[in-house]
Amino acid sequence: MRGRGEVMARARRDTRFEIFGQEMLEKVVAKSGSSGRVYLPPDWIGKRVKVVRVD
Repeated sequence: MRGRGEVMARARRDTRFEIFGQEMLEKVVAKSGSSGRVYLPPDWIGKRVKVVRVD
């Protein structure tokens, strides 16, 4: 059985993603109540997006 520390250490390793898309933005997540929020351009409304945490 693994300890919690070992599981957390494995979860923090960087993973490589290959993503194909139309545009890319790099933003900092803002606090919004008890959650986080990222503002995107209005022309992205109704479009599919993917979010990857980098740090």
